[in-house]
Amino acid sequence: MTATDTSTAYTGPDSPVRLTGRLDPPLSRWLWLVKWVLSIPHYIVLFFLWIAVVAVTIYAFFAILFTERYPRGAFDFNVGVLRWTWRVAFYGYSALGTDRYPPFSLDPAPDYPATLEIDYPERLSRGLVLVKWWLLAIPHYLVLAALVGASDYFPGLAGLLVLFAAVVLLFKDRYPGNIFDLVMGANRWAFRVVAYAMLMRDEYPPFRLDQGPTEPGTGSTS
Repeated sequence: MTATDTSTAYTGPDSPVRLTGRLDPPLSRWLWLVKWVLSIPHYIVLFFLWIAVVAVTIYAFFAILFTERYPRGAFDFNVGVLRWTWRVAFYGYSALGTDRYPPFSLDPAPDYPATLEIDYPERLSRGLVLVKWWLLAIPHYLVLAALVGASDYFPGLAGLLVLFAAVVLLFKDRYPGNIFDLVMGANRWAFRVVAYAMLMRDEYPPFRLDQGPTEPGTGSTS
């Protein structure tokens, strides 16, 4: 199985990694100014959860290498952390798409405006597990450094767009829809690559900015 052989799997509702985010008005003009404070409890919990993710992913690496399977419990845990991370990111400065406070949960929250689902793979390639998280993903890392940022000092295009949207929200009480669609595309690209780098799927992420609140082909939920 090669990266190019499986890249076509990312097509619309059949994509193995599905990220959605529904713009959730009415949005407060000023709440975004203090969301960094309100999110601190989540950041603290997620800090420790991501330490666990690293350990679980190393365990999964060896499990895939010897058995071609990602242990289901490890997979569900990592999906849960990614799901939680996306909800906090959507509430905070990766999108500012909702003022609803994210739940403290690894479980799905279908009533929350931001969701993430990753299909469990029955088999994974022993060969790809050795190279996909670093060598094969390098082109994506370079693109995402510009798109979503490489550090706190370089927020990337998406971060600048969210800042612009926040200023518009402050003065005009609206979130520009075209900017939201672009921001969603950047986040969708980033989470697909994260799932690939965490060894959760073998399908190579597309070099494609799939904009909008939902995956291509599923229709709009906004």
